[in-house]
Amino acid sequence: MNSRVEKILNLPSYQRALIVLLIMGLLVAGFYFLIYQGQVEEHNRLQSKRDSARITLQKNQKIANNLAVYRAEYEKMQVKLDEALGELPLKKEIPSLLTNIGDLAKEKGLEILRFKPTGETVKGFYAEVPVALKLTGSYHQAAAFFDAVSRMERIVNIQNLTMGSAKDVKGKTTLKVDCTAITFRFVDNPPPKKGKKGGKRK
Repeated sequence: MNSRVEKILNLPSYQRALIVLLIMGLLVAGFYFLIYQGQVEEHNRLQSKRDSARITLQKNQKIANNLAVYRAEYEKMQVKLDEALGELPLKKEIPSLLTNIGDLAKEKGLEILRFKPTGETVKGFYAEVPVALKLTGSYHQAAAFFDAVSRMERIVNIQNLTMGSAKDVKGKTTLKVDCTAITFRFVDNPPPKKGKKGGKRK
């Protein structure tokens, strides 16, 4: 018999019990740290992954259940977008649109003293096209002109309106009307937004 084993067997019973308990403790500790702890961590990871997948599935299921509603909303928005874009003329239509504004002024009895496009400003997918107007006529003629402009198929806004310098011409009071008529056109290829340049100057 091995002398070490024989020595242990000759120890008092309480010492042998302590040695057995120590060995069992080492085995339990080894099992916990080498096997069980890794299994617990893997279990927790898989459980967290399962919970995340379940939440994603619930969200996707909710979207799937409402897909018909979303599709109907998208179609409505597409129709509204098409209608809005229909109110923005293309570049080639701008000259005729401006001519129509001038014709409306004449139709309402106003005299055109100035009709000057002042250069467009691109703002993303659309551009503002302003025209400086100086007109003369009665208050009612001017009001009729502005009302007709508001009823045009294309969008035209009147800004910077001033009326004054009243004169009596052949028994009728005439006014000088200064304003800016702003229409808009659709930009086919909007310029890219300018980003901040990085890096330091050398």
